[in-house]
Amino acid sequence: MQRELEGRVALVTGAGRNIGAAIARDLAACGAAVVVNARSNRDEAEAVAQSIRGAGGRAAVTLGDVVDQAAAAAMVRTALESFGRLDILVNNAAIRREVPFEEMDFAAWRAILDVCLDGAFHVTKAALAALKASGAGAIINIGGLTGHTGAPHRAHVVTAKAGLAGFTRALAHDLAADGITVNLVAPGMIDTTRGPGGSATPHAPGHRAGRKTLVGREGTSEEVAAAVRYLAGPGARYVTGQSIHVNGGAFLAG
Repeated sequence: MQRELEGRVALVTGAGRNIGAAIARDLAACGAAVVVNARSNRDEAEAVAQSIRGAGGRAAVTLGDVVDQAAAAAMVRTALESFGRLDILVNNAAIRREVPFEEMDFAAWRAILDVCLDGAFHVTKAALAALKASGAGAIINIGGLTGHTGAPHRAHVVTAKAGLAGFTRALAHDLAADGITVNLVAPGMIDTTRGPGGSATPHAPGHRAGRKTLVGREGTSEEVAAAVRYLAGPGARYVTGQSIHVNGGAFLAG
């Protein structure tokens, strides 16, 4: 793998496990220094950072909830104080729950939107000045298959992920003149660890029962990370405002 991100610095939110951890490790393998964010689990975040350092990369850890503007500012400050710059922002932090709409109260609705959508707003706002200073900034939002197809018992998650796709297209317009590309990666049917401390229920989401992929298997976090790596790199400077789907053809398989 070429070290095409040498000299660049990335912040990955929700990077303590699963897709976020794979993204952090992949960007580091390409030469980027990586700020690993987790909401509160320092052990998970430190484990990811240590794996990066053990492979010869550079990593720092920052704990903080993306729904907190002060915490978002602290994440960016960690990047600047540790590595002197910020070039790549990956808005990955999310929670995904399932509940029938008639049983969903407003607090449950807001909890999902606060993290998935408002969290991306807070961290992007905090990072904006540094990304502008980069001259070749890249923002990659992590969406989801259901944000484009819908799913039962996920009105809050679907709305938040669909909102991220719109946020991506709007920012692509607003930030192009600053040399910042903005894209979305939408994973689907990815094999991830669930349960306590994670962002999902302990079992596979119910909406998967009626879905299949063309390739006949679930995807891996590393396959999602590969798409993020491309969008963060020099080969994607002419790509902005796009939603890249990583779902093994689930869109086509129905």
